Amino acid sequence: MDCEYQFDECVDRRNTGSMKWDVSEGELPMWVADMDFRTAPGIIEIITERARQGVFGYTLVTDEWYQAYQTWWKERHHFEIQKEWLIFCTGVVPAISSVVRKVTAVGENVVVMTPVYHIFFNSILNNGRNVLESRLKYDGSQYQIDFDDLEEKLSNPQTTLLILCNPHNPMGKIWERETLEKIGDLCSRYHVLVLSDEIHCDITEPGWEYTPFASVSESCRSNSVTCVAPTKAFNLAGIQTAAVIVPDDNLRHKISRGLNTDEAAQPSVFAAIAPVAAFACGGEWLDSLRNYLWENRTFAEEYIKKEMKGISVVSARATYLLWIDCRNIIGNSTELCRFIRSYSGLYLSDGNEYRNGEGFLRMNLACPRHQVQDGLKRLKESMTAYENWVEKQC
Repeated sequence: MDCEYQFDECVDRRNTGSMKWDVSEGELPMWVADMDFRTAPGIIEIITERARQGVFGYTLVTDEWYQAYQTWWKERHHFEIQKEWLIFCTGVVPAISSVVRKVTAVGENVVVMTPVYHIFFNSILNNGRNVLESRLKYDGSQYQIDFDDLEEKLSNPQTTLLILCNPHNPMGKIWERETLEKIGDLCSRYHVLVLSDEIHCDITEPGWEYTPFASVSESCRSNSVTCVAPTKAFNLAGIQTAAVIVPDDNLRHKISRGLNTDEAAQPSVFAAIAPVAAFACGGEWLDSLRNYLWENRTFAEEYIKKEMKGISVVSARATYLLWIDCRNIIGNSTELCRFIRSYSGLYLSDGNEYRNGEGFLRMNLACPRHQVQDGLKRLKESMTAYENWVEKQC
């Protein structure tokens, strides 16, 4: 760990209105995907300096905001974004819901590849559209797309949108360029728009990079809407800031109208400056963070392999989320998740929330090492107690 950035420091988030830490005394929340680290010092300094000015009026999206995204994606992800492609939005989820409303009709199908981030289902169902699942195949080591099934779902005349998660939450998979190109070709063939959620793109294993969907081909670029944000990588979720990338002129006009109609395109003071600060001042901090997160992941994987029989971990190249395979444990993941929290206070996410995730649990590793150790110890003790409890029920 880079000694300049104290990722081992414990930041007390209780009684701060934190969604993650709104738990009982003694409970350890390792569920929702935000980090327990302070953001990069340079970001804190810039936001603090702006706060000292003391006037928080209506705010414009400045040229610096556009330049920050353009520079970061060019240098970090080798993708040149034109200024006019970018639209400010208050968050990736508001953007997804707005796009669903604007480009699909009530009763149409939206395809998702499950297991996947569960809020996608809310954005679809709450707006009167149908979730059409293409279930990913798991071979005991890796997830792969069932392209025959995906094509069948995309070819349905009622299907108008595919929501892609790139990198994929919850299992932390980076989709290969060839895979993205194949997805893009299928969607173009069947006139299905691709909405790509790329919020986890900057949290990758050191030495590994993700590929922006829109960078793969002209077909992918012209038939896509991409949602990005610095919020996952720099722990800024509460600031409510994101960007939508839409290269096609006509599609961008439609998406812009949708976001403005939904009142999701007006930045707050800090939403406008946080991305500029993050991309300008946070690169070195982020690289150190990624090293620390992968040390956490390695520690967790080795601990589970050594200390816990019957469960395993899905290998990942992205996100700070551990996708744990508990299918050999008697019972089901919903029951198991509740038991673990009741028994040890460890709060994890149930794999069933993500559909096609029965028998899996999701653990957030974006916290100090001692907290990861505590969580794993609680998990081990809970697993033993759960198996004993199940046996007594028989």
